[in-house]
Amino acid sequence: MSTTSRPSVLFVCVHNAGRSQMAAAYLAHLGGGAVEVRSAGSAPADQVNPAAVAAMAEEGIDLSAEVPKVLTTQAVQDSDVVVTMGCGDACPYFPGKRYEDWVLDDPAGQGIDAVRPIRDEIRGRVETLLRELGVRPVTQGP
Repeated sequence: MSTTSRPSVLFVCVHNAGRSQMAAAYLAHLGGGAVEVRSAGSAPADQVNPAAVAAMAEEGIDLSAEVPKVLTTQAVQDSDVVVTMGCGDACPYFPGKRYEDWVLDDPAGQGIDAVRPIRDEIRGRVETLLRELGVRPVTQGP
């Protein structure tokens, strides 16, 4: 059980190198610190997808220092909302948690032109999630 009054969200995909990294970065950025953010992968990659890093840089969000993290049971237990993105049955299930499965194209092996629409869809879903959590999204600068 979380000791903070902030809601916590865990984004999970297989490699924790693209979709879940972009979603976590958007939630941290747009949530303005009002939400505790985690991301992990069931089989983490060696590095974050360079096209995802480049696509997020266009939004003014720096992912270059992020590294894929392994999914742990503790991370799921510590989160109020678990958003899965194509990790299938690898995600542990705990009663009482809110689970969402976001069906998104996988940016792995894609160029930035293919990653931009995925990024934009993730942003929209993160904004919706923030509203559902009762957090007003922080508006980005010019």
